Amino acid sequence: MPELPEVETIATRLRIGGQNGCTSPSLVGKRIRNAHVLWHRTLVDPSPEEFNRQIIGQIIQDVGRRGKYLLFSLSREFLLVHLRMSGDLVIETDNAVPANHHRLMLDMEGGLRLSLNDPRKFARAWLTATPDSLLGHLGPEPFDREFTPDIFYQRLKDRHRQLKPLLLDQSFLAGLGNIYTDEALHLAKLHPLRISDTLSYHDAQRLWTSVRQVLSEGIRRSGASIDWVYRGGDFQNYFRAYHRSGEPCPECGVPIHRIIVGQRGTHICPHCQRLEE
Repeated sequence: MPELPEVETIATRLRIGGQNGCTSPSLVGKRIRNAHVLWHRTLVDPSPEEFNRQIIGQIIQDVGRRGKYLLFSLSREFLLVHLRMSGDLVIETDNAVPANHHRLMLDMEGGLRLSLNDPRKFARAWLTATPDSLLGHLGPEPFDREFTPDIFYQRLKDRHRQLKPLLLDQSFLAGLGNIYTDEALHLAKLHPLRISDTLSYHDAQRLWTSVRQVLSEGIRRSGASIDWVYRGGDFQNYFRAYHRSGEPCPECGVPIHRIIVGQRGTHICPHCQRLEE
């Protein structure tokens, strides 16, 4: 599933155009002249008929991100897209034959088409005038100025949960998934089973810094490409713990272990990330 760095990379590509050798154009300023809903469950709201009626003629004014959601600011409303397990957004010409697994297509002036491709059919889209009705449950953004170490420490103290499931909870902190949670916890030298309200202020500050550091590095490297779903990044070549079971820890050389936390595969160094009782 694309996480914050991958979604940020996609949003930037759609907003400003080609990067990292890519020649795709910016979508900002493009008017939508037609819409095609090819898999009805992809569109949560409104109905396909109402979607076509409302979105045609609107202009894409900006493309951003909130948590793992892509947020298209249109001239009258907002289009939200969550790629989930296997979704991807593709820019192509509007006369191209729709590829297998295209679920939603937007034709734009200038001969462009934005297509949502999703082999597993989990991706979802919403057209709404009130994005907060969908995004209001999300926790703070890791890079928000208001999200300080003090705020993070208090949020950890207000809960009594294992660190990894808590960091994966989008209502606690928006944007983290399995990859960057494992990476941040390893960098902070904290065990994923550690209970949140047992962390000292120093522990919390170290984790706050580590979260921002691994996400920043992920964005700088255009995300991680580890399977057939998301391609284009190279952060996978710099993992500290994730997907490195049996390989030496970059800090101490002890082999990385894979354990299960909250039904999720989790990668830790048993030496650097000792579980404190």
